[in-house]
Amino acid sequence: MTAPARKRDPEGRRRTIVQAAVELLLEGDGADLTHRRVAARAEVPLGSTTQYFATLADLRTAALEEIAAANEAGLVEIREALAAPGSGPGTLAALLHDYIADEERIRADNALWAAALRDAELHRLVRHWYDGFTAVLRDHVSPRAAVALAVYLDGAAMHASFHDEPLDLASLAAAIAVLSTVEGGEA
Repeated sequence: MTAPARKRDPEGRRRTIVQAAVELLLEGDGADLTHRRVAARAEVPLGSTTQYFATLADLRTAALEEIAAANEAGLVEIREALAAPGSGPGTLAALLHDYIADEERIRADNALWAAALRDAELHRLVRHWYDGFTAVLRDHVSPRAAVALAVYLDGAAMHASFHDEPLDLASLAAAIAVLSTVEGGEA
C-alpha cells in the first residue's frame, strides 16, 4: 500500500522559508544567512529555498519585507488606539513602551535598519514605517511634532537595543508630552 500523496502548498512552503530566514536574521547579523541554514531551519529540502529564491539577496529581502509587514500592523494598532475616545500622549507612551520593551521587535527593527544601511534599495522598508508613523501622528500633532516624535522613537528603540532595560513609561510619557507641543508647519 502506498502512502497518500501529500497536498502541495507552494505558498505555505514559501512562507515557511521566509519565516525561517526571519528567525535566522533575528538571531544574528544576517551575514551568516545561507540557503542551507534556511532550509535546515524550515525543515525543507535545500532545493526548495533556491526554487523560491534564486539568490540569497532575494531571500534576505523577502525576510526583511516580512519584518516590515509586521511594522505595518503596528502602525494600524497605533492609529486605532489614538483614534479612540480619550486617547492622548499617555496612550502613545504606553504603546511605544510596549514596543521598546519587546526584545524581538527591537531585534527585528535592528536587522531591518542594519540591512538598509548596507543596501540603499532597502531604505524604502525603513522609510515606510517612518512615513506611516509621522502620518498617523499628524492627525494629532503638528507636522514638526510628528517628525520630532518619530525621531525620538527611533532613538528610544536604539537605547533599548543597548541597555538592559528600555526607557521607563514615565520618561517616555514626559518626552512625548513635551515633543507633542512642538509647533510649526511642515518639517
